[in-house]
Amino acid sequence: MTWTSNTGVEIPDLVPASLRQEWVACGLCPGKDLHRLFTEHVDAHPDRDAVVDDAGPVTYADLDLMVSAAARTLTGAGLGPGDVVGIRMVNSRRAVVAELAVAAIGAVSLPFPAGRGDRDALSLLGRARAAGLLVDPGSDAPAGPLPHLRTTLALEAGCAPGTRPAPVVDPRQPARILVSSGSETEPKMVAYSHDAFAGGRANYVRALHRGDGPMRNLVLVPLSSSFGSCGVPVTIAALGGTLIVRERFDPAAALRLVAAHRPTHVFGVPTMLGRLADQHTGGRPPGLLALVSSGAALPPAVGKRCGDRFRTRVISVYGATDGVNCHDAGTGRPDPAVATIVITDEHGVLVPFGTRGEIRALGPMTPLSYVADPELNARYRSSGGWVRTGDEGFLDEHGVLHVTGRLRQVVLRGGLTISPAEVELHLSDHPAVAEAACVGVPDPDLGERLCACVVPRHGHQAPDLAALTTHLTATHDLEPRKLPERLLVLAALPLGPTGKVCRTTLTRLAAATP
Repeated sequence: MTWTSNTGVEIPDLVPASLRQEWVACGLCPGKDLHRLFTEHVDAHPDRDAVVDDAGPVTYADLDLMVSAAARTLTGAGLGPGDVVGIRMVNSRRAVVAELAVAAIGAVSLPFPAGRGDRDALSLLGRARAAGLLVDPGSDAPAGPLPHLRTTLALEAGCAPGTRPAPVVDPRQPARILVSSGSETEPKMVAYSHDAFAGGRANYVRALHRGDGPMRNLVLVPLSSSFGSCGVPVTIAALGGTLIVRERFDPAAALRLVAAHRPTHVFGVPTMLGRLADQHTGGRPPGLLALVSSGAALPPAVGKRCGDRFRTRVISVYGATDGVNCHDAGTGRPDPAVATIVITDEHGVLVPFGTRGEIRALGPMTPLSYVADPELNARYRSSGGWVRTGDEGFLDEHGVLHVTGRLRQVVLRGGLTISPAEVELHLSDHPAVAEAACVGVPDPDLGERLCACVVPRHGHQAPDLAALTTHLTATHDLEPRKLPERLLVLAALPLGPTGKVCRTTLTRLAAATP
């Protein structure tokens, strides 16, 4: 099956149709689109809180009215089935309404974080050939050529009576495109179907819950992020729970939300959860069942501190935008209701228990494919739809997954993925730089920080860190989160046996440099 947008972007499903049908038949995927699932929850419990944001709570009944009104606005602007619609909004009820309204008109949403530079926005919207863009009031479309973008709308979140949309949507078609910079020089786009969200991804979140009643999930990360997709399409549309968000992360304010709205689960990257633990002194908050960490490896010391301070479970999730998930990697077994995980050698052959190799995954949460990038599909998807994660690990004799490293070079700073390749590319055109490589150095707070390792060009004085970051921002509009925070000046980059830059040596040198 291949879905084609109105602007000509093709999104093939690389998983065999027979597997998709089997997952629906055995109940691992519902075979329903996200808007239909949302409205079933509206009808079942209209007075339940759907969203709690900085302005307070919104019930399912009121959210339904907001979504219907927004859907009419989108339809009136000429958007509809077959369109990709970008969403650049901060965490709020408006962002929730926007994503559900896109589903309500049968279109595909492409959320990406607000506050990022125009460079990534233009890349995403351009490659996806987005027909529309939804922004917060007071925001504008990115400045640059977007020939397929027909309209930019600033959505309000008001209630207005009207007919509820009833889109005819194949649940196998794309629902949302997840964005991750990964290890590529441009942000990756990965398309997920309605069933992959309401099935595999919802199965992952549902398995976190050991209590009675609906989940109440405080999501600290941007809803537009890959980890944040456990918010609107999963917590609300698939599970009918309550989603609690703030526009921006602030530890003290987040703790006030925990006290006031009693979430059952708090979702955050390790840096966020560590900062919550540093400010929390009140023991286990009423109603809290677990802290859920993902987006980066959870340092054991941070996990212990969170568990001790909150006196609750701390669940570390190994996952990736590309389509893999396992709770408590190192102590837990992969859940086939989410994704079956195997370990292979470089040729795709299964290796014995205890042997390290590449982690591969396939299951109900497996995405359709990468968007507008056949090269990524060829490189990171294998026969039968398996996802090649680029991560190294092994399964022990008990079937427990142990993640041991990354085969692809990325830096994880506070849960944000930075591509060294992208930064290196732009450092290399600085007039005083002959060679450049970037590596992550350990950091007790953020996990890793990016270090630029440069060789000065002959006849030029070595640039300082301020000069390099100015070049990256002024010349290439690089986002602040991607800027190097450390600098190592060398006479030559160390090389390995094959003639490639030896990143192991660079990382050691960078870590030893004050």
